[in-house]
Amino acid sequence: MSEDIRLSHRGKIIKELVGLFNKNENLRNKFSAGGENPIAEKEYKYSDSYEVEYIQLQSCKAELIKPIENPSNWLIIQLHGGGYVGGLKNSYRNLSTLYSEAGNGAAVLSVDYRLAPENVFPAALEDALSAYEWAIGRGYTEENIILAGDSAGGGLGLSLCHYLKAEGIELPKAVIVMSPWTDLTGSGASYKDNVEIDPVFGSRPEVVIGSSYVGDDRADNPYISPMFGDFTDFPKLLIQVGTEEMLLSDSQTVRDKAVAAGVDVRYSEYKGMFHVFQMAGKLIPESKRAWEEIKSFIDEL
Repeated sequence: MSEDIRLSHRGKIIKELVGLFNKNENLRNKFSAGGENPIAEKEYKYSDSYEVEYIQLQSCKAELIKPIENPSNWLIIQLHGGGYVGGLKNSYRNLSTLYSEAGNGAAVLSVDYRLAPENVFPAALEDALSAYEWAIGRGYTEENIILAGDSAGGGLGLSLCHYLKAEGIELPKAVIVMSPWTDLTGSGASYKDNVEIDPVFGSRPEVVIGSSYVGDDRADNPYISPMFGDFTDFPKLLIQVGTEEMLLSDSQTVRDKAVAAGVDVRYSEYKGMFHVFQMAGKLIPESKRAWEEIKSFIDEL
């Protein structure tokens, strides 16, 4: 599916603001956890309508939210983005409530996995696996688990599925990925074709061409760049991506390989949209439609 709807006026404004922000190195440094002299985030307070549990996994922490009233049977494991160098920020805590709403009251486990450059591959994958094993140990069955992630987190979710399959571990019911970073080699056509129009990475393409997370391994390892793996027997996939992303090819190739392998794939390109535009929540029509699509996808599982 391709979003042929004309780019909204509000979406255009937000896209332009995103581009201006990412071109300004001083602003990026202030608001980036990995930047120089970043602004510390305020302590986050979840809505009183949720129970919150702070969990210590084997090598990292996680946060579980669950609606106090009318929770569903779903557990969504959220693997955040940030290029494997940015941690679980408040913006992702905001996303956790959107995931919960889309899952009609789903519990959401947000994993604060270890970060590069201090912790290179396979640290993030090990932590994602630890969260999955914790969920099974807590009593959730694979049929009730959905993996969800954006950017690096989307790629991490797909890599986890490759690992689970190789180890003979039952896979989750479905995977939802937003603008997934699935090719850390940067081999796709969009890395060149979209560099001039990408408002997030166009002014600093080096961010998605190489990654300290790879460490001494190979960037085309499917556990690092899941695009290079075999998608046979994968769970149902929902892939959302913007047409102006340098990472557009990452989604297109995963879609093509998964469909060829017989996977049930729902794929949507949102015209004129930028990397992980879904973070805008209900602020712009495009992101609102994306969350409605996520809800529809979960409802149909």
